[in-house]
Order: sequence, then C-alpha cells, then structure tokens
Amino acid sequence: MKVKVKFLGGAGTVTGSRYLLEINHLKVLVDCGLFQGLKDYRVRNWEAFPISPSEIDMVILTHAHIDHSGYLPKLVKEGFKGPIYGTEATLELIKILLLDSAKLQEEEAAYAQKKGYSKHEKPLPLYTIEDAERVFPLLKGADFEEEQSEYPEFNFTFYNAGHILGAAIVKLKVNGAQQVKKIVFSGDLGRYHDPILNPPARLPFADILFLESTYGDRVSKIKNPEEELGRAIREAYRRGGVALIPAFAVGRTQMMLYYLHRLQQKGKIPDIPIYVDSPMAIDVTKLYKAFGECHRLQPLFEEDQCNPFQHKNLHYYQSQEASISLNAVRGDAIIISASGMATGGRIMHHLYNRLPNEQDSVIFVGYQAEGTRGRKLIDGDTSVRMYGLDVPVKANISYIEGLSAHADQEELIDWVEGFTSKPKVTFLVHGEDEARIALQRKLKEELDWDATIPEYLESFELFDGI
Repeated sequence: MKVKVKFLGGAGTVTGSRYLLEINHLKVLVDCGLFQGLKDYRVRNWEAFPISPSEIDMVILTHAHIDHSGYLPKLVKEGFKGPIYGTEATLELIKILLLDSAKLQEEEAAYAQKKGYSKHEKPLPLYTIEDAERVFPLLKGADFEEEQSEYPEFNFTFYNAGHILGAAIVKLKVNGAQQVKKIVFSGDLGRYHDPILNPPARLPFADILFLESTYGDRVSKIKNPEEELGRAIREAYRRGGVALIPAFAVGRTQMMLYYLHRLQQKGKIPDIPIYVDSPMAIDVTKLYKAFGECHRLQPLFEEDQCNPFQHKNLHYYQSQEASISLNAVRGDAIIISASGMATGGRIMHHLYNRLPNEQDSVIFVGYQAEGTRGRKLIDGDTSVRMYGLDVPVKANISYIEGLSAHADQEELIDWVEGFTSKPKVTFLVHGEDEARIALQRKLKEELDWDATIPEYLESFELFDGI
C-alpha cells in the first residue's frame, strides 16, 4: 500500500487548510477551508481546484471554522459527492457558518456592483446560499473516540481538541498488508486552561503528525487575560465612548460573554449594556446548551444570574435595523460583533462608524492573520480601506493576546510530549513561516524531533509497501 499527501492549503499561512491524502486508489481530503487575508491567498479560492473534486472520495473535518470548512460549497458545486465527516457539534456549526459565509459573499458582490468599486463588471460570489445548502445532505456525524470505517483501507477517530465547540484531533489508522500505521492531524489545538472548553486530548502514538503552528513562535505573556480585558473596558469607559470588540462568532464571542459577565459580577467593570450584534454568534451560543459534554459551563446554565449567556445586561440583536440602531449609542456600552479579523460581517459598519471617533475604543481579542483589516489596525495603520473609501483611524486600538483559542508555543510542546515515541515525520502546518520555523527549532532543541515545513502544493510520500 502506498500513502501520499499533497498540501492544497494550510502551508505557509493560517488559512485554507486542505490536506489531500492518497491511500492507494482512495483520495481523502482532511479539512476544506477558505483562504483568507492577503490577496495572493484569497485568489486561490477562485482558481481551479488542483484535482477534480469528483475524484475525492471523502472529506474529514477537524472543526467548523471557515478556514477549515468554508470551501465545501464550491467543492460540492464542482462535483464532489462523497461523505463529509465531522463531530455532531461541528456539523451543527457548519450549517450556521456556511449559510452565513454564502450570505456575506452574495451581499458583498451585490454591494460592490452597486457602488462600482469592483474591477469586474458583474462581481459574483464564490458561492451562493443554495450552493451551501447542497453540502448539508452529505454531512455525517461521529462521536468523539468512536472509530469510523467507510473503507477497509483505513479507519479514523475523533478526539477532543478544545479550540471551539466540537473541534477534533483526527487519528487515521492505515491498514496495510504488513503493518498498521497511524496518521494524526492535530487540527487547531485549544488551551489547557480555557475557562469554557475541555483541554485537548493526548494521543500516545503517531507515525506521521500534522501539527498546527499558529502560535509556534509565541509564548503568551498575559497569564490573566480576564484582568487585561477588564483594564481595556475600564479605559474605554474612562474615554467616554463605546468599547467595540470584533470577535469570531464561534468560540471567541462566547468567551467574551463569560469574561464580561464575571467582571461585572465582581464589580471590576461598569454595569453597562453588552450588545451581541451577530446573528451567527447568537445561533452558535444556543448550541452550548445542546452540547454540554464539550464544555464546562453546564452547571452555570441552571440559574439566570449565573448564566453568562443570559443576564440583565446582555442584549442579543438579530435584525439589521437593530444593528444599525447601535450607531446612535455614544458611550457606556460594549458591542461585540463579527468577524473577528474585521474581514466582513456587521463589524464592518461598526468600524466604519467608530474608527473616526477619538472617544471610542476597538479591542481585538483574537489572532489577526497577515493582510486582514484587523492586522492592519493593530499594526498601527492610520487609515483603513472600507467600502471603497479610506477611513481615518482615531479610535483607541488595543489587542489582548492571551485570549486566543490557539495553544501557544509552550502548550504545543506540552501536547506533543504526550507521544510516547517521536513520529517518523512531523509536518508543521497552519502557521506563517516565522511561526513554523520557530516551532521547528524548538522541537529539535527540546525533543530532538525533525520537523518538516511543507510548501503550498508540495507532495510527500508517507508510506510505500506497508
């Protein structure tokens, strides 16, 4: 039996995760993400897929984030017809995220045409809501630690990865004529001391490891992000303006609600309204009750006064009219809206209205990929391009590093130390080059591991004749 891998994404960037395994005649795509950030990456979404989607037999998803799942509608549109596996929580999130992604792309294409700032005479979305809905009949759910077998050549199992609701580490067992080999995809690993999610599971064996490296070059200096968030909110209140928090609808928004509720309960921030202005985040928050096994909050849901997702200061805004009404709020409020990297969604019109105001504050609480609007703002750009206009940046911009849902360098090393023997090959994926190089060095120095840094579209033979 021969096993090969081709890196169709997630190599040299934290977006577009797509890893094509060839196990004899079978083709298995692990993750199917959208490229985001720099234009050079985003154009890959529009290029012809490196192989015909109809040739792919199966997709396995580590989790629901768009950089791991957002290309699925285009893959199906272009001919993929096989099963798409994920944990049950992942599949529920997928339905929410893909519909939202399609809606945003349709709206952005229509707006670009209306305002005439696209280079195309008739700008089109990458895919439509109808395309997204075609994905849903192909989804197949699986429980954590329950082995799945679709073909005799291999089987696979999901293990808890933390990170977001339903996120998984994937272990594939390749059943050769002579040997059984284990291939492990870390997916995106969460934090060991996340206040909401359970820590990542440890696996003892991997012949081949695909290891995320988002924070491969960083150790979180902030050990108490709750205190840092409280300080940033108090500063925004002192300035007399609104605290605007761009937050991913999945995971980060719920963490913000948890911390803000605790801070208000302790009297460490003012007792002011908190507005969640993201229909997707609202839908996602409801899932936490259905998937209590994935997190630690279930006991808090029994009483409203203890429930961080349901209390007197918290207001959920679904409609567009309600969202627009927040433009009239001048101070003493916290607005949480998506997307977390300020690349689209309702956060755009909030930034458009808030960035020129000296009294307002923008607090970034998650990783900002290279080329994104969020990255430019935390890097100190004095203006940002939005809706075809240059918007001046006069609001106070801050970034709280310790709130990431990704393991930092120390936690990545801690996780790989769970293996009882070092893998034959470790591929460093889902990270910018600086992060991958730093993690490669750390693995060599501390564990005597040889780690490989793959490039976009590079192929490797993993096993031959097993």
